[in-house]
Amino acid sequence: MYKIMENILWHNLKWEQAVKKNGSNFECGLDTQKAKNQQKKFGFNRLPEEKMLSKFDILWHQVKSPLIYILIFAGILTLIFKEYTDSVVIFGAVFLNTVVGYFQENKATNALRQLKKMVKYSARVIRDGNEKIIDSSELVVGDIFILNAGDKVPADARLIEVHNLKINEMSLTGEWLPAKKHIDVLDSETPLADRDNMVYMGTLVEDGKAKAVVVEIGIKTEIGNVAKMVKETEEEKTPLQKKITHLSKVVGMIIGIFCVGIFIEGVLTGGGIIEMFEVAVAVAVAAIPEGLPVAMTVILALGMTRILKRKGLVRKLVSAETLGSTSIICTDKTATLTEGKMRVSEIANPYQIFGIKYNDKENSSSMMALKIASFCSDAFIENPDEVMKKWIVRGDPTGKALLVAGIEAGINKKEIEKEMPIIDEIPFSPINKYIAKLYQAKGNSKILYVSGAPEKILALSGYARINGGTEKLSKENLKQLELKLKGLTGKGMRVVAVGYRDVQNYKNQNLEKEVEDLVFAGFIALRDPLKKGVKSAIKICCEAGMKPIIVTGDHKLTAKAVAEEIGFKIKEKDILEGKDLDNLSDDDFDKRVKDIQVYARVEPKHKMRIIAAWQKRGEVVAMTGDGINDAPALKKADIGVAIGSGTEVAKDVSDLILLTDSFNVIVSAVEEGRAIIDNIRKVITYLLSDSFTEVILIGVSLFLGLPLPILAVQILWVNLIEDGLPSIALAFEPKEKDLMSRKPQGKDVSLLTREMKVIILIIGFLTDLVLLGLFFWLLQNDYEIRHIQTMIFAALTIDSLFYVFSCKSLRRNLWHINLFSNKFLVFAWASGFFALFAALYFPPLQSLLKTVPLGFSDWMILIGLGMINLALIELTKYYFIIRKQV
Repeated sequence: MYKIMENILWHNLKWEQAVKKNGSNFECGLDTQKAKNQQKKFGFNRLPEEKMLSKFDILWHQVKSPLIYILIFAGILTLIFKEYTDSVVIFGAVFLNTVVGYFQENKATNALRQLKKMVKYSARVIRDGNEKIIDSSELVVGDIFILNAGDKVPADARLIEVHNLKINEMSLTGEWLPAKKHIDVLDSETPLADRDNMVYMGTLVEDGKAKAVVVEIGIKTEIGNVAKMVKETEEEKTPLQKKITHLSKVVGMIIGIFCVGIFIEGVLTGGGIIEMFEVAVAVAVAAIPEGLPVAMTVILALGMTRILKRKGLVRKLVSAETLGSTSIICTDKTATLTEGKMRVSEIANPYQIFGIKYNDKENSSSMMALKIASFCSDAFIENPDEVMKKWIVRGDPTGKALLVAGIEAGINKKEIEKEMPIIDEIPFSPINKYIAKLYQAKGNSKILYVSGAPEKILALSGYARINGGTEKLSKENLKQLELKLKGLTGKGMRVVAVGYRDVQNYKNQNLEKEVEDLVFAGFIALRDPLKKGVKSAIKICCEAGMKPIIVTGDHKLTAKAVAEEIGFKIKEKDILEGKDLDNLSDDDFDKRVKDIQVYARVEPKHKMRIIAAWQKRGEVVAMTGDGINDAPALKKADIGVAIGSGTEVAKDVSDLILLTDSFNVIVSAVEEGRAIIDNIRKVITYLLSDSFTEVILIGVSLFLGLPLPILAVQILWVNLIEDGLPSIALAFEPKEKDLMSRKPQGKDVSLLTREMKVIILIIGFLTDLVLLGLFFWLLQNDYEIRHIQTMIFAALTIDSLFYVFSCKSLRRNLWHINLFSNKFLVFAWASGFFALFAALYFPPLQSLLKTVPLGFSDWMILIGLGMINLALIELTKYYFIIRKQV
């Protein structure tokens, strides 16, 4: 086990102190025996791994539903009373639900396994004064390791020697541009993302080399702290799980009340205890919507499939619906809203900056600036013979952007360098803050191109390129340049300045002496551009009642610029940095959270607070992320959205994986999620209306001392066979056009809305009036009880098959609906009638269901009553539609 150490701020110590405190030596590193002792003391350099769900776990998740519990209980009761047909049908429904859910979730889990790439890596250490290659898990505190370009940092360490070291820390801090590292001591309050004298486990070396002393390993590293937060974070139940639990309680309570009431009433009116208990069980069977779990599972599975077609992988069935309830989207900036790569956005040449009247030389001035930047870039194309779309460009983000911009502008660096060979160069360094290259020009003349930090280039410039020549820079000119620079950086852009000068009589002398009195050629502003379609996707989100919020590790100005570009009307008070969030109490933050649109320089703990604050307000929160640092927040959010190109840790804890790294996929997934909710409500309305009708029908008959109008096995046939296919077919119902213009519904909104409850009650009441009227009429006319029960069975089936078309939309009447838009529903409707004919005229089914054949006059009565019932239902819907419009 890892022993607890003193909490030391390593970035606030000199590197010599860090080496000494860890018992190491700069030249020799640790000796082998000391390394073994350290390993006994601190353990291995490993992080705990969470196992993926086993096949059994996935199977068990399908059964863990209150609705399934009710079905299993009903199945056991029917077994006790030896109603084996009923038992087979009920347990068949449980089996079908389990199989559909299992295969869909197992498919998603297998897809995730394919995405996972578990890679072990080694470390190059100094032990006993010699360099050795060891497995990174063998590293101990005090080890000195060596880093080179392309290496993964194997542990948290204090840098002791650097050579142009650049580390990509995006997976940990969210900052996508590489951090330039040094060995200087930093202030104790320096945030994680700015600790440039440290390197952290799991980050990537993009350029340079370094030596560092290990200060933390395993669970004590920054990544380890994130892993600990993930483990400690409780995964929230999805809104659908909570709503299903509530619905099951309501259904169970109502069934219980009815059954107990019927049992007591029967016993008090002279019925036998066993007989009335059997009747109560029959009522329970009638009340339970056996087809509901199967239909809901199919709806969720179809939703997952539709989202997958739109490039989103949903890992769990129940998460698909939660997407439709999303009201807050906390999105990262890089790789979600933006492309995650630098592009030249603006070239500010002296003509523009000094306000000189436009002439044809302005374009040549901008081209000159771009040419200098392109020539100074160390980036290169690995496969230049391929078409441009397939180019692999190597180098740092800024260098790559400048090279590509030059090529797009027609500057062929490779061809020009054949005529202008490079003579000498000064590579970029943190001290110089520029890169300089000397080229051979025509004749004996030479030209020096310089590109670098704007402040440095301005300090080295004495002239400006204007009107095809050079003019000396005045104090006023410098003020104008500084003002322009401030304007560009204020927009969150990265700015490079370029200059040049002619060099005479240079013969392999010190090139640094020539970098003075430069001719300033311009500023080149670069930015990470928005992804295509992001602005329209954000607009759709806002129109759909969702609130998008940017949560990023980037700098405040960069985050603000992106927010403004995507259409946020943002003020200074609407932006909050991580360090300022630390200074707010929970109460103060709760008061401000609704106004904050952009969070910058955030760490994992900040993301957790942001999510918790919104969840406290009853909102359904989606959080996007790709880094290791995002994992705790992804797990805590109602919907964790991982970027497909992100880390495996982020994918492991997410609910939705974006296979194309596009924000548009989130919007599409939300739309599909809303369609899922819509279709689930249609199915619930359809099935509960039938269940309510059946319970009232049996309950009233028993209360009046009449025989059962319909048998339990007939009710099961209606619930599973006649209603089963249509309810599943409703899962294929096309999305309604106004889906994304509705406001999201909170966690507390029940699956059974007030409108649904009234419709179910009214439909049940109207249908029962029709069926009871038919029942009394048949009894009065001395029909045989088996004929009467067959008529009621057929009438209930026909009413159900007619009414399913009303459930295509709870917001529009039949005459405003395309009845044939859902081919599956039309097929289910036809199959329902075929199943009814089979039940009435096929001898084996007649024997099973205790039915008799019906004549032509019987059918006329049944169809007539079905049409009357449908008309009454549509009038009820019309009343609610008109009420909403008023």
